[in-house]
Formats: sequence, C-alpha cells, structure tokens
Amino acid sequence: MKIGIVLYPTFGGSGIVATELGKALSKKGHEIHFITYSEPVRLGELRKNIFYHEVRTSDYPLFKFTPYEQVLTSKLVDVVKFEKLDLLHVHYAIPHASAAYMAQQILKDQGIKIPFITTLHGTDITLVGKDPSFEPVINFSINHSNMVTAVSESLKKETHELFDIKKEIKVIPNFICLNEYKLDNNEFYKKRFAPNNEKIICHVSNFRKVKRIEDVLTTFEEISKKTEVKLILVGDGPERPRLEKISRKSDFKENIFFLGSLKSTKEVLNISDLFILPSSKESFGLSALEAMACSVPVIASNSGGIPEVVIHEESGLLNDVGDTNQMTINALKIISNHDTLEKYKSNALNQAKSFDIEIILPRYENLYRECVNYYLSN
Repeated sequence: MKIGIVLYPTFGGSGIVATELGKALSKKGHEIHFITYSEPVRLGELRKNIFYHEVRTSDYPLFKFTPYEQVLTSKLVDVVKFEKLDLLHVHYAIPHASAAYMAQQILKDQGIKIPFITTLHGTDITLVGKDPSFEPVINFSINHSNMVTAVSESLKKETHELFDIKKEIKVIPNFICLNEYKLDNNEFYKKRFAPNNEKIICHVSNFRKVKRIEDVLTTFEEISKKTEVKLILVGDGPERPRLEKISRKSDFKENIFFLGSLKSTKEVLNISDLFILPSSKESFGLSALEAMACSVPVIASNSGGIPEVVIHEESGLLNDVGDTNQMTINALKIISNHDTLEKYKSNALNQAKSFDIEIILPRYENLYRECVNYYLSN
C-alpha cells in the first residue's frame, strides 16, 4: 500500500509516533511518503520505500501570515496524483485534517479518489480545540475524515465533550519500538552523573507550563533531604529559563542537570531509576511509556490518559496534580528499597511490552485496509 503521512516533524509525541509508524510500515513492505515542512527528527536515513516531500512556503507581500494550510493542500494534491497514493494518514486535526479534506475534494473533481484517516493526539483537541476561532474547522474536519482515531480513551471522551462529533472514534494507543530502547553497559555513562552510584531521577518534556516541571524540582529537593539522588532534565521550551533560575537557588543545585533537547533520550532513560511526569494534562504520556520501555518506574499525575499507560502500584505510582508531598512519598517508597525498586522496574518493562509496535502496528494496517475498501466501494 502507498501511504502518505502528514505530521509535525518536531520532538513532540505526535511527530515521533507518526514517524516511527511510517518507518515500521516501510519494514512491512508499504511505501511511505512523509509530507511536512521539514524532515522529521526521528526519520534517520531514507530507505528505498520511504520518501520525504517538503512543504515549502514563500512570503508574499499580500499575506501578513503565510497560508500554510493552502500550500499543504496543494502539496497533498501533487503527491497523491504523481505518487499514486492509496491513503492519507494525517496526524493532528489542525491544519492537517482540514488540508486533507480540501485535497480530497480537489482530487475528486479530477476523478481521483483517496480516503484519509485523522489521528487525534491531544493538544489539537485539549488546547487548540478550546479556542472558539478553531472550533468550526476542527469539528468539520473530524466529522468529514473517512476514519478517526485517538491515542487514548481519555482523549476520545474529551473530544466528544468539546465537539459535536458524529464520526466514530477508534482508540489506537501510542506505541514504542521496544527492542530499540533497552541498552546494556551503561555504567560508564551513569558514572558521569552519579559517580557514587546515587539514584537518578529523570524528566523529559517540551518544557511547557502544562508539564509542571517546577513540581519535579520541588519533589527532588524533598527527596534529596532523605537520600542521595541526582536529577536529569531533558528537553527545551519556554519554561526552561525560569526553571534554571529556580534550580540555581537550590541547596542541591550541583545535583541538577539540564541537558536540553536530545534526538535520542534512551541513553538517559537507561541510566535512570525513576521518571517523574507531574503534568496537569496528558492525552497519553508517551515519555512515561518510553521510560518504562527502559525498565524505569514512573511517578505521575493521574490526569488524562496517563492511568491508561502507567498502572498504579504496578509500573509506577499516581497522585493528584500538584501534590508534591505525595509525589515525594511515592518516590521514596520506590527508590529507598532495593527489592521494591527492582519489582517496579520489572513491572514497568512488562507494562511497556503491551504497547510494543509489533502489537499496535497490525491494528493500523487493518484500519488502512478497512478504510480504503470502504471508501472505494461507496
């Protein structure tokens, strides 16, 4: 099957999942065409059945803002026609689903039929969707997608609460390529941060307010009063300068490391003992899943889709948003006892196995076949 994948090519969860999905599909023999404004960060080397099509915009004096949606629409029309695609899979409702619908109608007028599937990832619903100026477009785009998926039951529920959705939403969770995460011989790398074998706590995100990273710092300080620990913060974003200022005033500032954005986080995760995700909102919690794939238990808030990923008292411990006191208690419960830590590490890996690409990929392939067959027969 020839599949066009439309995505945001950045470090965000939706872009990572969309890229890894395309790469996995290509290994199964499908021809994959990534369509976006820059090469996806996780794409790596192009293979014979993976192609990248750049959506290139130009500045015109007439427009105050570059009309990306229209340029994307034209690019989709071009790629579908000349690469003879069977299906478009767009990740994010705005502007990808609306552009796919416009392209579909233009191609239909030229005698070409192509269905498209929209996958909802989170902020296109929980953040952008709450803006009244976007609501009609998102509502229309979802209802006119040929099929729709969401990455969690929580996101599906919230989509129905925010919009008047008539289209069925199928839940297909995010995934990881499990065999790519576990690394051996990490002791040399670990010694760089924990020379005396201190426990390492980790957080990975895009450093937005919704991630509540200050809660990580507060919890780390309280843990540090009880035991020797190190904190590694991976990522970058608008909150980083403020958080760095806070950490520099900490009595434990020498034990806090900001590493910035990394193309690969598995090296850090594999030397970590605990992952903290205190977000006020997570539609899925991909970073927590990636941690568990490296046998790292998770302390997280019980918001959004996180409880669908992290099983309380098995692969980690959950608490109310903002309850740093409980986060501290939970963290110490896991890392203070060797046998308890090992049990949680084992459970974390076992939980991650249920989200392996080998389990999730066939669900997408079945959906693709169902979508194409249904659309072409009507």
